[in-house]
Amino acid sequence: MNKEEIGLILEKQRNFLASGMTLDTDYRIGVLKKLRSLILSHEEELIEALGRDFHKPRFEVLGTESRFVIAELNLLIRNVRRWSRKKRVRTSLANFPAGSYIMPQPYGQVLILSPWNYPFHLAMVPVISALAAGNCVVLKVSQKVPETGNVIAKIIGEFPEELIAMIGGEHSLTDYLLDHPFDYIFFTGSTDVGKKVMAKAAGNLTPFTLELGGKNPCVVAADAKLGYAARRIAMGKFINAGQTCIAPDYLLIDQKVRDRFLELLKGEIKKFYGNDPESGSDFCRMINTAKAERMESFIKNAEIISGGKTDTGRCYVEPTLITGVSADDPVMQEEIFGPVLPVISYSEISEVYQVIARNSKSLASYIFTTNRKLAREFLAKTQSGSAAVNDTIMQIASPHLPFGGIGPSGMGRYHGRKSFETFSNMKSVMVKSNLVDIPVRYPPYTALKEKLLKLILK
Repeated sequence: MNKEEIGLILEKQRNFLASGMTLDTDYRIGVLKKLRSLILSHEEELIEALGRDFHKPRFEVLGTESRFVIAELNLLIRNVRRWSRKKRVRTSLANFPAGSYIMPQPYGQVLILSPWNYPFHLAMVPVISALAAGNCVVLKVSQKVPETGNVIAKIIGEFPEELIAMIGGEHSLTDYLLDHPFDYIFFTGSTDVGKKVMAKAAGNLTPFTLELGGKNPCVVAADAKLGYAARRIAMGKFINAGQTCIAPDYLLIDQKVRDRFLELLKGEIKKFYGNDPESGSDFCRMINTAKAERMESFIKNAEIISGGKTDTGRCYVEPTLITGVSADDPVMQEEIFGPVLPVISYSEISEVYQVIARNSKSLASYIFTTNRKLAREFLAKTQSGSAAVNDTIMQIASPHLPFGGIGPSGMGRYHGRKSFETFSNMKSVMVKSNLVDIPVRYPPYTALKEKLLKLILK
């Protein structure tokens, strides 16, 4: 697709928005129901595509891709009519007599830039949310997952381009799209690219959401239920081969239980993936050779606790635990985004906060403890977009918990009702009565009016 063709699509979307069709909630619900049917009918094709793109296990496709989107779709279909209604709110005494309400209104034309690590989920959840709010959508997906991109294109192709269009092609087209004055931009990806998107959005004063990443700490206290902790950390870290923005990025373990916990963790990894994860069907691959080589460089410069096997030509990196890392090592300076987990011991909880403070605010943080006071202290003393106590990554699965980052890990929230609100201009409206006009606010100003003003604005 070239720039001229994109320009025509953008113009058609503007005209379609002007027709007012997307303001009809029945129309929106019809679109969402059609999308649900199409996703289910293409589900097997999607499973095969993700398998070809990076060996994604069938169960992970269902749990983190297709059925995750279906669950969000069902929630939107059930609630979009109610969420679209105006919501009455109290009117201040200063505005008496009047009525006030908040009116959800679509932004208009939305640009969604999605990543490769959960290519269906992280493209389609923003898409369905934007459509539910009454917007038109331009979707740009990652070129790193061509097979999955083809399936998405088939699904999107069942709708008119004036409602939703998927753009393929080189990065230069992304720059071209970002120069267009969209009404809203939703980006998921790296912090470095997020900065560029933010700068482009600023040029057009376009509101945006950035879903980025960061170094997510995971703490195991001495009083934790170690068996549960090992199982939940292994799952959260090694699902999708660690290519998850909210995966535990490094492990902080109380030295009193370090050795016992690591034995349990190694045992869980073996239960999950067997003695040779490469030969099984339950462990994902890195997206490309370059990413696998990056993991290999982390492993080579550390002391291996378990794992460590790589085959970069096949994009394979074994689930690996490492230690002997310092704060200055690249593995502790960058988001890992792969199946390598550094392990650091601590003796006092104060050390935990010192290590965490060396990095920017993360997308997620985790602690395993049975001490409620310690859990509350950890949540208060650490800043992250989301957090979980005695679990990892599963907070993303709740539509009632808005998801997003803070600072360098992102800005803006979505999931569930928050998704609808993110893609809506929540317009504040006041309707003034014409029955009476109280003269306090009008000149000439007098001492009596000043006294009344102070009473009204107490």
